[in-house]
Amino acid sequence: MTGFDLTSVAAGYRDKPVLQDISLSARGGEFIALAGPNGSGKSTLIKVLAGLIVPEAGGVELDGQPLGTIPVRDRARRIAYMPPEGRAVWPLVVRRAVTLGRMPHLKPLTRLSTRDAEAVEHALERTGAADLADRRLDALSSGERARVMLARVLATETDILLLDEPTAALDPRHQIAVMDVLRAEAERGALVIVAAHALDLAARWCSRVVLMNSGRIAADGPPAEVLDEANLRTVFGASPPGGVLPNAWQAD
Repeated sequence: MTGFDLTSVAAGYRDKPVLQDISLSARGGEFIALAGPNGSGKSTLIKVLAGLIVPEAGGVELDGQPLGTIPVRDRARRIAYMPPEGRAVWPLVVRRAVTLGRMPHLKPLTRLSTRDAEAVEHALERTGAADLADRRLDALSSGERARVMLARVLATETDILLLDEPTAALDPRHQIAVMDVLRAEAERGALVIVAAHALDLAARWCSRVVLMNSGRIAADGPPAEVLDEANLRTVFGASPPGGVLPNAWQAD
């Protein structure tokens, strides 16, 4: 089963260290939320897993192989990454933008096969973006763009999905729909990891929460255990009203 193993990883940006001594394992079939305050290292960890940031120390392995030794094209077939909303305002028609998700599977100068086209249309349908297919991406609302970018990720049909705040720009109805889609990906055996601020969504849909604070892992486990009052008070400096988690925060 596909998965990551991280050992004592340290990473950051030039003169700004962010992650410190991160060790964790993640396997296919898990739906993992990286939670924590702004600046805690969630996005940086997502980028390390995607191969976009090379650790300064420690090791990252994908299926037992050092991530950095895997050719970029091979990584693109195995890992799909969705950046935070707003990073992809391209002047492209939506269907074309989603089609970019098939590029790792195509040889140079070849056209989409029937199978590729079907993957694109299926991804648009699953994200509720089919009615946007002929519009320009840069003319959409932030929520509509977020759904299109998720469709691009799904169209790649990888076994690892890394998503940075995939529900941040969405209304409640579409948040629920997206979390349903991502949990379905995990149920088919994919490894799904999201950076998340919405703790209620993480608690309800995810199988595991990695709670981060100041570049380190503060807690790791099932949502009902990690998102308890003590951890929330320690990491966020606050706890829910009444001192207990609302029912909506409890895992299914």
